[in-house]
Amino acid sequence: MDIDAVLFDFSGTVFRLEDDRTWADELIDDDGAPFDVAAKAEVLRRMTAPVEQFMTFDARGQHAWDNRDLDPALHRHAYLEVLRGSGVPDAQASRLYERLIDPLAWTPYPDTGTVLESLAAQDIPIGIVSNIAFDIRPAFAQRGWADLIGAMTLSYEVGAIKPDAQIFRDATDRLGVDPERVLMIGDSTEADGGATTLGARFVLVDAVPTAQRPRALIDALAEHGIRTAD
Repeated sequence: MDIDAVLFDFSGTVFRLEDDRTWADELIDDDGAPFDVAAKAEVLRRMTAPVEQFMTFDARGQHAWDNRDLDPALHRHAYLEVLRGSGVPDAQASRLYERLIDPLAWTPYPDTGTVLESLAAQDIPIGIVSNIAFDIRPAFAQRGWADLIGAMTLSYEVGAIKPDAQIFRDATDRLGVDPERVLMIGDSTEADGGATTLGARFVLVDAVPTAQRPRALIDALAEHGIRTAD
């Protein structure tokens, strides 16, 4: 094995913002009619997609969108615009946004814990590299995984967003590893694949609902000779 450390994206890779029954109370249109299943899924996708732009903004909105993962205020403005543009009324948009930025509202993929614990048991350093404008550490702390993460590199804290090499360099520097001996796992070739500019390896996983992806992280590690206690 020639992998000295593993980096993970957050949204759509190790955690996902999942639908549950309570979302139905928020996703109603101006007339009070509930969104259908497809429309509800599309709203959730728009809230969590890593790079895609879903609407045309005015100048202020475009600036907020382009810099959303560098500043919490810009993040809020951009996503409230996206929700309103998706037909969600103001009051519901505000409540949905608060869910988006609540790290305890996110669901881990079934193999996330197994992978993090197995890597830590093998003394393989772990980093989280995320384009995000809120603190996701409580999502890991709630499940007893905080101490397993050697580098928590969040775009709004380091002032760089993927695919900029700077954000990956921050993580590898914190872990004290050679980027060419690092594996990056994420759900976006465009964003997460930026790690390859430093010589890192990259594996793409699909940001599907957690129940549909029970072992993609385990399999990604196995491709590179890292076994887990699955």
